[in-house]
Amino acid sequence: MARTRSRILEAAQALVAEGGYAAAGMPAVAQRAEVSTGLLYRYFQSKTDLFDQVFRRASQHEIDICAEAAAVAGDARERVARVAETFSRRALKGWRLAYALLAEPVDRTIEFDRLHFREPYRAIFAGIIRDGIAAGEIAEQDAQLLATAIVGGIAETLVGPLSQRPAPEQETALVESVKRFCVQAVGPPPQET
Repeated sequence: MARTRSRILEAAQALVAEGGYAAAGMPAVAQRAEVSTGLLYRYFQSKTDLFDQVFRRASQHEIDICAEAAAVAGDARERVARVAETFSRRALKGWRLAYALLAEPVDRTIEFDRLHFREPYRAIFAGIIRDGIAAGEIAEQDAQLLATAIVGGIAETLVGPLSQRPAPEQETALVESVKRFCVQAVGPPPQET
């Protein structure tokens, strides 16, 4: 049963990655997973339930990758830049899935999850900022507030480009701009006294 459930989730996520939530109707998911449409409802109560699970699974995967990027040694600004770059590059590479996760019009359940799943990203950045404050690399400030602004800035910056695949030459410039914004957001190093 677990393998069948996993296969259904993989099929649904692949369809969302190819064409967004609109392209991933239940019959299409069933066909891709090689199961009957009726069987889908044995594992998921509704299309909303299925896509909620797809959203949670895909989002958690991206959070885990960003957390790994944050854990790599470096000063606070390097770590902020690394996480911003990791998130941005992965979003642009899988632009349709990223747009579905960030901004595609969806059911209220998934919209609620979007807000909920921003918290781990905020926690990643807030942790880096607190480390930087403790190390004397970043001036004393509200790490949670700054992390919230950074996460919001990244998401808002990428929504437009993710709505249609940007040209490869634009991707590099966009990633560099996001990184620069995030690093500048933490402010200049504290003045030595």
